[in-house]
Amino acid sequence: MIRGVRGATTVPRNTEEEILHHTYELLVEMVQQNEIKASDVASVFISTTEDVNNTFPARALRKLEGWTYVPVMCMNEIAVPGSLPMCIRVMIHVNTNRDQRDMHHIYHHQAVKLRPDLTKS
Repeated sequence: MIRGVRGATTVPRNTEEEILHHTYELLVEMVQQNEIKASDVASVFISTTEDVNNTFPARALRKLEGWTYVPVMCMNEIAVPGSLPMCIRVMIHVNTNRDQRDMHHIYHHQAVKLRPDLTKS
């Protein structure tokens, strides 16, 4: 079964350093909390709001050991008026036997506002 693991974070500034740092921090926690191995990942989608465009956040994924060949795609979120700015969202598609309700969705910084119902303590 392929399951989706969601995550999101925000950056304080649209700089390469902030984008890569916050994306890496988010990916590490998503992988750890869900015990994800790169060999079990089908693909990863990373989206940004249009105000986050100084680098490809997917570059942060390449810093994870063993993730060199995992397919990853960056894209823009729909620019909905009033939506959370400076936001990076991640969807990892992972092959797993775990139930969907057992997946840990991770939200950092201002992104905790997006889905407080999915955040597990």
